[in-house]
Amino acid sequence: MKTLKSMRLHIGIFGKTNAGKSALLNRLTNQDVSIVSEIAGTTTDVVEKSMELLPVGPVNFMDTAGIDDKTALRDERIEKTLKVINRTDIAVIVCDYNGIDEYEKQLIEQITELKIPYLVVINKTDLEPISDKKLAQIKDYTENIIITSAYDDKDIVFKFKEKLVQMLPEEFVNSPAIAGDLIPPKSTVILVIPIDKEAPKGRLILPQVQTLRDLLDSSCLSYVVKESELKQALDNLKEPPALVITDSQAFKTVSEIVPENIPLTSFSILFARLKGDLYAFRIGAEAISNLKDGDKVLILESCTHHAIEDDIGRVKIPALLRKKTGKNLIIENFAGHDFPDISSYKLIIHCGACMTNRREILSRILKANEAGIPVTNYGITISYCLGILDRAMRIFS
Repeated sequence: MKTLKSMRLHIGIFGKTNAGKSALLNRLTNQDVSIVSEIAGTTTDVVEKSMELLPVGPVNFMDTAGIDDKTALRDERIEKTLKVINRTDIAVIVCDYNGIDEYEKQLIEQITELKIPYLVVINKTDLEPISDKKLAQIKDYTENIIITSAYDDKDIVFKFKEKLVQMLPEEFVNSPAIAGDLIPPKSTVILVIPIDKEAPKGRLILPQVQTLRDLLDSSCLSYVVKESELKQALDNLKEPPALVITDSQAFKTVSEIVPENIPLTSFSILFARLKGDLYAFRIGAEAISNLKDGDKVLILESCTHHAIEDDIGRVKIPALLRKKTGKNLIIENFAGHDFPDISSYKLIIHCGACMTNRREILSRILKANEAGIPVTNYGITISYCLGILDRAMRIFS
């Protein structure tokens, strides 16, 4: 089964035009992924390539346009390049024997501010070696340096892998559990999965699949039921389950069926911890009670999809918010990797983030915090509006 991009290590390749970024990507993937030319500015849009990079595992390379682009589309291309930073787990800054100047230094400042690990690849050394002085300037910023030539260095892939392994973020070395760390091994868990209009035909959605796999890895006994069969499942068990995990949209029904002494949470809340900052989202939900008439709320989605009749982000959550607050709210939706101007909003509600990586969600939380705007997610919003958030969070305390 193909690994989804959201589960891959995202490696952003940055640098000036004609530094050899695309040539480097082609060598690393052993494919002509990007067009290589001596004409500066050949790469216009972000070029992405997913692959299995052993021993690292599944990765997603992102080759960007030059940060010193001087073409007519310069501003648009650079804007797209800089947005890639928010999705990057490890940054690769490519320069040549001329070393780095203000372009790379500004880029390093942005990457450092976001606490993204990075390495500098000094390329084109087949044409001219880098001077000791210019190398020393780079070492003032980092010791993670590869001196190479994408043209004729036979060891370039090994050098890159070796350095990458040393820099891997902790969550990729020791992948965090979704639910398995919340309960003892071999515990019994019930997963409640509604089969409604939003359920994809013939399959489960990614958070449900990932949670089930995580519980299997923890040797748990997992029972998967619809909400209509939940009471029967509970009655059939000799002992109460250690945990019940439900789709957020069935929270109300499930909370009324599951006894108070049995821990209960949702897939979306589990993913708030896995992909974002659970407690920042928890605090953000408190802002719902402070909303006033005319306040604007932004509902953010990581992926684009065709909205259905009772879409969770466009119908269900707006209805819950208006019912909970009793206010005439202005609720707007935005989907995709881009991050809109958030200055006019009083609250941001993010989706479960199953189709993006943790780096992008943390970047969005950081931007919201800097703007002084509370941020939460779907599952926490739903449980807060239903008055069961404390119960849904109890398993994490």
